[in-house]
This record gives sequence, structure tokens and C-alpha cells, in this order.
Amino acid sequence: MPVMTYREALKSAMVAEMERDESVVMLGEDIGIYGGTHLITDGLFERFGPKRIIDTPIAEGGFTGAAIGMAMAGLRPIVEMMTWNFSFLAADQIIQNAAKLRYFSGGQVTVPLVIRGPNGGGVQLSAQHTHSLEGFYGHFPGLKVVSPVTPHDVKGMMLTAIRDPNPVIFLEAGALYGTKGEVPEGDFAVPFGEARVAREGRDISLIAYGRQVNMVLKIADKLAAEEGVEAEVIDLRSIRPFDEGTILESVRKTNRAVVVQEQWRYYSVASEVAALIQEQAFDHLDAPVERVSGEEVPAPYARNLEVAAFPSEQQILDAAHRALYRKV
Repeated sequence: MPVMTYREALKSAMVAEMERDESVVMLGEDIGIYGGTHLITDGLFERFGPKRIIDTPIAEGGFTGAAIGMAMAGLRPIVEMMTWNFSFLAADQIIQNAAKLRYFSGGQVTVPLVIRGPNGGGVQLSAQHTHSLEGFYGHFPGLKVVSPVTPHDVKGMMLTAIRDPNPVIFLEAGALYGTKGEVPEGDFAVPFGEARVAREGRDISLIAYGRQVNMVLKIADKLAAEEGVEAEVIDLRSIRPFDEGTILESVRKTNRAVVVQEQWRYYSVASEVAALIQEQAFDHLDAPVERVSGEEVPAPYARNLEVAAFPSEQQILDAAHRALYRKV
């Protein structure tokens, strides 16, 4: 299979859908002539023209609202948030309108809208540009929320997102844009609501999503090589809809679980996973569910402090050791 970067795989999915379906358009700040702050849309303005690659003013509420209207009228807009933190300015449009219009209309109106961009930290953008918003948007019925980690999944899930009749919050990690992986040729849509078993194991379940999945895989390899512990790694991929079955099947097999996330601990995705395990797999647990989360502080700019504010490999390893009742 061809090898692509995360950035290339994402772009290839959007190009394929724009070529297949003339109703697909893109909106966002600097996505046209400039090619996008993260170069995701580089070259698309020349390829598709200003009517389909639309440079917008710095007005997230305005262009998100316009995209919702376009979706209601039969187009399939893809909105780029230069960073997901800027979506706070459009939160009223996303939550009060995009998420609810299908319900309000009794199914007569759909909003086939994708809102995408970099989410979370790891690229030294400081507190106002470094939020992990999966828990925030995942809270609201009417929105679908996904967080792919591999080039394979970012392409396949973008194809699914564009074709979905509902609004999709598509969370990318800026720190992953340059990572590489195999991506099949042709049309392959990855369904929402299905977690990925990234590594088979029998002794402990390590559950994560986004860029933390790669960190967790390193710890799983380390546990196997140095301690003979075979960890199963679950990549959630989809925050809403949420794959409860794969999580529960894994924990019922391994009897131990560590949940890793970049966002803050309280009222978070890890809290939801831990609650699910406690409610539906409690009798299978041989140890309390461990959670590894970001520190309860605004994200620092200084690189050494930023590293300290987010989960580390050592923290994940320590959590696994606690769940295994080994050294800490």
C-alpha cells in the first residue's frame, strides 16, 4: 500500500470527494490562495476555484453560520477551524443550530456539515490555542465527534464524514500532520462508532484516542519486551457515536484498564470510559480503573512546561504498574 503522511491522507480524502460530488465546498480562513495555515488545502484553490474553496474573513460565527445555511440548502460544506479553540466563537451556531435543526424539523432538514481542524496540544501554541475539545462537543446530541490517529483512519473517516447527513466534528492533532502510515488506494470509508484494536493483548487494556494512542503503543511494546506483559491497546477513534462493546469486550478479557487522554481529568472522555467499565464490567475488574490525563492548568507555552502539562510515557507506565499491582 502507498505510504502517506497524515496531512496527505486527509487532503486526498477531501479532494476525492470534491471531484466525486460538486456539492462539496470548503470554507475557512486562509484556506485558498495561502493554502491553509497547516497546508492541508495547499493547491486546492487553483484546482477548484474560488466558488468551491472559499477564503473567509476572521469571523468564525459568521462563516460557520453560512456553512450551516449552505448545508440546509443542499451543499456539503467542509469548514476549517484554523485551530479548534477558535470554534468557541462559533459554538452557538454549532450547538444551537447545526446540532438541533434535524431534531427541530422532525427530520425534514439535514445538516451535512464537516467542521475540521487541529485539536489539542503538543505543538507549543500556548493556552488560548491548545484546548482538547472532544469532551465539550461530545456532550451534545446531534453532533458526531471523531478523532482519528492514523493516516489510514483520517482518510477513511473523512470520507465517512463528508457523506454523513449530520454535522461532524472532525478533530485532528496538529502534532500528527507529519506522521506517516499505509493508506489503501481507492474508496474506503471507515465507519463511525467502531473503536480499533490497535494491539492485541491479554493482561491489561490501555485505552486512548488521538495522539496519545501512539504513546500508549510504545508503552505496550515496552511492557511486553521488558516484563512479559501483553497489553491490549484500544484506539477509540469515535467519541460520539461511542463504541462501548469493544471497550467492554477488552476489559472482560484482560480484567484491568488504563484510560489515557490529553484533556483535563474532570468531566472528560476518560471519565465516561471509566464509568462505563464500572457500570458494565465491574465484576470482571481485578484492579481499579486508572486514568492518565493532562494537568489541571492552562497549557503553557514553554516547551519544557508544555511537556510536563500533558501525559508522559512514564505516567502511563506507572498507571499500568498500579493496575497490575507491580512496582510504582
